[in-house]
Amino acid sequence: MNIDDVITSSVVNAIRQLYGASVTEQQVQLQKTKKEFEGHLTLVVFPFLRLSHQKPEETAQQIGLWLQQNEPAIEKFNVIKGFLNLSISQCYWLKLINSIHADKHYGVTEATADAPLVMIEYSSPNTNKPLHLGHVRNNLLGWALSNIIKACGNRIVRTNIVNDRGIHICKSMLAWLKWGNGETPQTTGKKGDHLIGDYYVAFDKHYREEISQLIPKFLAQGLNEEDAKTKAEQEAPLIKEAHAMLVKWEQGDPEVRALWNKMNSWVYAGFDETYRALGVSFDKIYYESQTYLVGKAEVEKGLKEGLFVRHEDGSVWADLTNEGLDEKLLLRKDGTSVYMTQDIGTAKLRFQDYPIDKMIYVVGNEQNYHFQVLSLLLDRLGFKWGKDLVHFSYGMVELPNGKMKSREGTVVDADDLIAEMIRTARQTSEELGKFSDMSSQEKDKIARIVGLGALKYFLLKVDARKNMMFNPAESIDFNGNTGPFIQYTYARIRSILRKAQEEQFAVPETVAEDIEVNQKEQDLIQHLADFKTAVSQAGTEYSPSTIANYCYDLVKEYNQFYHDYSILHEENIGRKQLRLVISENVAKVVRTGMDLLGIEMPERM
Repeated sequence: MNIDDVITSSVVNAIRQLYGASVTEQQVQLQKTKKEFEGHLTLVVFPFLRLSHQKPEETAQQIGLWLQQNEPAIEKFNVIKGFLNLSISQCYWLKLINSIHADKHYGVTEATADAPLVMIEYSSPNTNKPLHLGHVRNNLLGWALSNIIKACGNRIVRTNIVNDRGIHICKSMLAWLKWGNGETPQTTGKKGDHLIGDYYVAFDKHYREEISQLIPKFLAQGLNEEDAKTKAEQEAPLIKEAHAMLVKWEQGDPEVRALWNKMNSWVYAGFDETYRALGVSFDKIYYESQTYLVGKAEVEKGLKEGLFVRHEDGSVWADLTNEGLDEKLLLRKDGTSVYMTQDIGTAKLRFQDYPIDKMIYVVGNEQNYHFQVLSLLLDRLGFKWGKDLVHFSYGMVELPNGKMKSREGTVVDADDLIAEMIRTARQTSEELGKFSDMSSQEKDKIARIVGLGALKYFLLKVDARKNMMFNPAESIDFNGNTGPFIQYTYARIRSILRKAQEEQFAVPETVAEDIEVNQKEQDLIQHLADFKTAVSQAGTEYSPSTIANYCYDLVKEYNQFYHDYSILHEENIGRKQLRLVISENVAKVVRTGMDLLGIEMPERM
């Protein structure tokens, strides 16, 4: 328990004992004591005057005396008007660091067999293109969030829904048939997801050409420019062929299905390679091709029960105007399903497969409306968990030259990005002389750890709800709020601990409780104690950035301590032991925190 919680609990007891009144912990106002006054924490006593019926100074004096006599953590106090300045005892700091030191899994709560089961969906790729920078942020957020929620004592299921059917898939398939000449990943040397992505771009190129050729025809028929463009988009031969292929797919046409299976298998092999490089995985993968029929059945059932309506053209809609929304398409006029239909089916299957207590969807904020509607539809269909689903809505990753567009081939490819980050990390490390005594194999390992650590930390340190600008050059910096800075500090501590061992000076199991603890050591111990609160807050608020910034603040504070005080050359044995224990636990907590974010820590750099 951190010192704020200890003192808060004691103040609540003091008020009850002194004045026979009950106050909540939220009513206890603690703040760091101002530098010009003696003390560590300051209690604001004004909220308690109506209970004490005395002046501020007298009330503060009474509470201070009670705390000094009854709370071992309080060594002494002083009163400045209505403020009670409290000095924490030396023995408390030593007991606190010994407690943290003894806990090998400090900050992490193991789930019991009956702990809540939380399912987290992330990634959700389409099989018509490789993963890009947006997917990278999604996967890293989903992985980090699942780790954090697990560290808060929950059981978790990591899940993915692959959008492996639909008009976008048919576009890539049709383009490969027309212009592929039988190409495969083996014959081209390309990853399968990249190969299919090329054909998605090729479809769009030819489709645009057809549209531009048709627009003059419809303008000549008297349509205005906007209507002519819309008409051309609908009448272009390529899009008609793609829609016809989709209908054939849904009818189970053997040739279309065989092509679909072959091309998807190429993509999955490519995805798996990227997931391994990112260090993310899943416990269960669902496929839209296996869930959309379940969703269609639910929609048809809802239609019979009068929950939905069928329009004259045969399409099925949900009228949500009573909920302040609009009408939502559930089945097209040709009977094909939409994303919403698939999500209904996937949700039903998931709750059949697992006794889920909470369902979290990690999906960008452009889908806020989609999940608002999904929640209402699931509730309308009678699924009691509908209203309780959580949409972890995050902002987009933007580039200096604007937004990414897959069909135009202007995305930042995930594989290219990973390779570039590793290459830059190696180059930067070489230039700074950090690889001077390493083998080529170790250089490769460190470059991978640092490059991916830089990428992950840069994307996770920002509040997930915000849009962010990605700048690779800023992320690989051994100073400032970056992954490499945190990794370098960790490696520095590990080096200190190795040197201590080489000098036959082992880190003790406990620190003697008669050692003087200076202010910076107290600050570090308190910061370490705050880790449990940071993990809990990150889990409650779904905020990986809370962990990222906690780790940065901790290593920044440690580096200041390292600069000001000797560790290995400290002559007083007790102080040397204390500083080694603090160092070891800073490394332990930083490693745990960064592990929650999916970031590896190097033993040396």
